[in-house]
Amino acid sequence: METLPTHAEYFGHVRTIIGMVLALSLARLVNGLTRFVQHPGTIKVYPVHLGWVIFLLITIVHFWWYEFHLVSVPVWTFPLYGFLIFYTMVFAALTALLFPDQMTDYNGFEDYFEQRKRWFFGLLAFAALLDVGDTMVKGADYMHALGIEYPIRQAAFVIFSIVAMFITSRRGQLALVLAAILYQVSWIVRLYDIL
Repeated sequence: METLPTHAEYFGHVRTIIGMVLALSLARLVNGLTRFVQHPGTIKVYPVHLGWVIFLLITIVHFWWYEFHLVSVPVWTFPLYGFLIFYTMVFAALTALLFPDQMTDYNGFEDYFEQRKRWFFGLLAFAALLDVGDTMVKGADYMHALGIEYPIRQAAFVIFSIVAMFITSRRGQLALVLAAILYQVSWIVRLYDIL
């Protein structure tokens, strides 16, 4: 007689797949960062680009941490599984946008980032919207525990991502990424210090 998988087995399977995709995303960021050490004379660091790399490193590690709350999902379905894998793949796409396979058409990371920032920020805004769905999946109690700051935060990330597409000032872009990093760290420490 065939026995059906338990809730823990479903959760373990989903967690493993999410972990694999996120590990690839982190590996791409780490490999990209090591280019600056491997080729210090030929690859120039662009502070705005580097700031978004740091932001994404923090965000991916944070995502991996809070996805443990998926343990509270009562029933696993393929559409839910598909949604979570899709959401996770958005992080992989964001990392690929920060560190492309080739840079031959660009004069360094500043030129590349400035030409591709609308794609990056559009995908970042989309990820903020997907996060709302991910949060809803974890249940009303979980969403309520995040407080009123959560919907304001998500709306702000979408708005600021759209605004960032059109900021041409290097100082303005640097201020935005520094604010995003500081806020993200603050959010993590205040809400997710302990599972």
